[in-house]
Amino acid sequence: MITHSLAFVVLLNKTPMELFVAGRIMMWPILLLFTVGLTVIIERILFIIRENAAREPEVVAKMLELLEKGEIEEALAIGKKSNDTVARIVTYSLSHREALSNAFFRASGQELARYQQGMATLDTCITAAPLLGLLGTVTGMMATFGALGSAGSDIGAAASTITGGVAEALIATMCGLGIAVSCLLPFNILNARAEQIKQEIADASHALEILIKKVETRSH
Repeated sequence: MITHSLAFVVLLNKTPMELFVAGRIMMWPILLLFTVGLTVIIERILFIIRENAAREPEVVAKMLELLEKGEIEEALAIGKKSNDTVARIVTYSLSHREALSNAFFRASGQELARYQQGMATLDTCITAAPLLGLLGTVTGMMATFGALGSAGSDIGAAASTITGGVAEALIATMCGLGIAVSCLLPFNILNARAEQIKQEIADASHALEILIKKVETRSH
């Protein structure tokens, strides 16, 4: 207990670079995970900002309104001018009306893949970071007990090694948990955004199917 308290006091007086060095070898894979996770988060945030700026729900509503009137070509013309995600899917589907369901499925799959890109990598960072922290804890405690074993009755001679092992364990655990916690909120927000666009696509799919059937019924 005294050794842990001493190590904690020592850590409070260290700079981030000194903490990184004190964390020893496990800090490198933890740093790699942090870099990868941060890169994915920044890229995804920029992606969401761009997509939100391009959203035009009024265009989708107008396209469905035209389809209800049977004006398919007019709906296509409007859709081709829009960068809205749902509008692109509807436009592609109407351009391949002979296989509407397959076309919609293919287009929606491509759009959803754009929203889910990088999410598996971020999920891996969230899962692996605490495990690496735990591994750092194990290696740090192994160093501590190794120093205790070799010191015998003269614990004071191995005090620096013992403190260093405890410090390694504490730093690795702290950094691993810190990365997981800091990545978890963006991960959930990005997942929620992907689920939202998935629901919008599903709504458009049902509306498109109903309207196309109405148009076909009128033509017959």
